[in-house]
Parts: sequence; structure tokens; C-alpha cells
Amino acid sequence: MIDKELLEILACPVCKTPVVEREERLVCTQCGRRYPIRDGIPVMLADEAEPGDAGAGSPGG
Repeated sequence: MIDKELLEILACPVCKTPVVEREERLVCTQCGRRYPIRDGIPVMLADEAEPGDAGAGSPGG
């Protein structure tokens, strides 16, 4: 689990919008890219992201 304060400052490196934690990934609230969390450390690299559906990270999405 990512620290709440850290999660508040993290943003998708591609579209610069907030991310939310979903299972073992951080999901962009705009483009839906999924960034892995390895050993408790978010890997916020565009090359490491899994493609996603736009809006997939939004609450209820």
C-alpha cells in the first residue's frame, strides 16, 4: 500500500493527471495507464505502464 501523502503528489508521467491505487498498480484517472508497484515502490515509467482505457482509473470505473 502506497503512503497517502505520496499518492497525493504522484501523477501519470504521460498525461500529468492524478493516479489512484488499484490492487498492485497505480492507475491514471485520465488515460487509464497502469503502473506497477514493485516491493512497495511505484514504477512511474511510461515504458513500464500497461495501456488502459481512458477514464478507467476514475472512481466507479
